[in-house]
Amino acid sequence: MKHYIIVKFRDGTDVKAAAVRELFEGTLSIPGIRGVDVRTSCSSRPNRFDMMIVIDMDAPALPAYDVSEPHLRWKAEYGPLIEKKAIFDCEG
Repeated sequence: MKHYIIVKFRDGTDVKAAAVRELFEGTLSIPGIRGVDVRTSCSSRPNRFDMMIVIDMDAPALPAYDVSEPHLRWKAEYGPLIEKKAIFDCEG
């Protein structure tokens, strides 16, 4: 499955994709997680989200991901910087 995290950061927040990518690459040690991709928006329109994180995983890996150190760090360090987010899981 693909686990998508799509975020819009608060105005004035400067989040580097490389730092987010490095953080989420820590999830690759979890059995069933095969890949991580971090994309930034190419549009600066105010109604667009800023970043998309895609984790390619087996569905049974999701509970382990939820309690993993990288995921908990993401929530603790980046959570306060997020204005809104969407989480979407799908096959593929």
